Amino acid sequence: MAEQVFTETESIFDRIPIVSTLRSYQRTDLRPDVVAGVVLATMLIPQGMAYAELTGLPAVTGIYTTIAALIAYSALGPNRQLVLGPDSSLAPVIAAVVLPLAAGDGGAAIALASAMSILAGLVCVAAGYLNLGVITELLSKPIRIGYLNGIAVLIFVSQVPKALGFSVDAETTFDLVVGSVRSVLDGEVLGAALTLSAIGVGVIVILNRLVQLRPGVIVAAAGSIVAVAIFDLTTSGVELVGDIPAGLPPLTIPGVGLDVVPALVGGAVAVALVSFADTGALSTATSLKSGVHVDPNSEIKALGAANLLSGLFQGFPTSASSSRTAVAMAVGSRTQLTGVVAAVGVIVIMFAVPGVVSLMPAPTLAAIVITASLSLFDWRGWAWLLRVRRSEFLLSLAAAVAVLFIGVLEGIGVAIALSIANFVRKAWRPHSTELGKVEGVPGYHDRERHPEAKVIDGLLMIRYDAPLFFANAPDFGRRLQERMRDVGRPIRRVVVVGNAITDIDSTGAEILTDVLEDLAQKGVTFAFAGLKGPVKDRLRSYGLYDQIGDDNFFANTISAVDSFVKS
Repeated sequence: MAEQVFTETESIFDRIPIVSTLRSYQRTDLRPDVVAGVVLATMLIPQGMAYAELTGLPAVTGIYTTIAALIAYSALGPNRQLVLGPDSSLAPVIAAVVLPLAAGDGGAAIALASAMSILAGLVCVAAGYLNLGVITELLSKPIRIGYLNGIAVLIFVSQVPKALGFSVDAETTFDLVVGSVRSVLDGEVLGAALTLSAIGVGVIVILNRLVQLRPGVIVAAAGSIVAVAIFDLTTSGVELVGDIPAGLPPLTIPGVGLDVVPALVGGAVAVALVSFADTGALSTATSLKSGVHVDPNSEIKALGAANLLSGLFQGFPTSASSSRTAVAMAVGSRTQLTGVVAAVGVIVIMFAVPGVVSLMPAPTLAAIVITASLSLFDWRGWAWLLRVRRSEFLLSLAAAVAVLFIGVLEGIGVAIALSIANFVRKAWRPHSTELGKVEGVPGYHDRERHPEAKVIDGLLMIRYDAPLFFANAPDFGRRLQERMRDVGRPIRRVVVVGNAITDIDSTGAEILTDVLEDLAQKGVTFAFAGLKGPVKDRLRSYGLYDQIGDDNFFANTISAVDSFVKS
């Protein structure tokens, strides 16, 4: 009995990724994992601080978020090489929700962001257990590119004042741009701040392109701290991060009023959607390289756990990072132990030298965020869409414009609406064509692409490339009538090739009934070829299967033509 209990307990623990990893851990993986963790620890601190300030929160909360995300995902994350932490794409969403509610109260902002992180974690965990990992597909690739490009521009514009050493009071992106230009023209640029930020951007961009380990952030951060100490740049007006509390925060349940919960829930859902879209895409890409399948629902649960732990330790919502994951993989990370080592490294620095971190100049943090926005902006994606699918490029551009001029949260709603609208647009007027026989080529083919294709006297064979539903059913009926009118030869049978018809809704059934009655009055029989079993079952429920007749359902076009020729 005891042996059976042990076996069951062991199988349960084996489902926890870190336990499974440690049980099969190879000694040869230890050195690469430790080296990758140490390298990550040095770059995660300045990045975490920079993204925290981008959200409008104290820089130290970015460090807390980094530690929590690393520990949670290392324990529960199914992808062995993925690295989670504060993310530039989420920062504007968090700021859009938290800052108006906090109304300038720094403590309230931390509590609100932490509560939002917990709510986002609960949304992710619930979605994972409900097998809703596919919900992120609501953001199609063109829309996701446009949304993130809009976020990238927003981030860049928001950091310009900090990089140049002045501040702008603005509520909209347009006001921020106008205010920044006015401040530059009025000579408010601080020379020392401009120098630090320009050098920082240059160092990060150049080193990250030339060196596989992407040490730009580390070098820029360390160099700026040295510059502050040597040249006493504070006397020139350069702002520093300021005192960083030593150690770690206690486990805290953030206290927020019930009146702000609806806004936080809306923000949490938005964060969960965007973060899992990014995390899922990155996890899929890295898992394909490693040859290990990653379950999307396990991925979203691990992301939820990271957000929950972050919120309990005064952090904010988190996501996967392509740059940090790329560094970990470049250094040679093999397993989730890399995240544990990185978290320990960050904690050691927080305990040992918090004073050094406090000397980080604000313009350098702005430079880190600006370079993140440059890498976030997908120029190639837009160029590719413009070349291969101009309509999807315009939709992508519309998503970016929505983010910039309507709002970050509203932009997510617009992006989802555009994705759905684009799907409906394609299904509304799907491709349909008459088929004919091309000499020497098996099967029957599109006569629009093969004008030489020959038709069979008395037979009209139409292929319809979409489900038959309320939006396109009337169009289906009209197109069939037009082809019957314009075909220019007597027709005794119409065959609809329905391999792509995966469903027929009640409106489609109504239109199909009208089509059958119209054809019957003309003495024309109707048949389907290639229709799938579930769709036939649907026709039975509508009473249309018997009306069409069992003998008029064919497995493919060849059998449909053979039957007509023999009749």
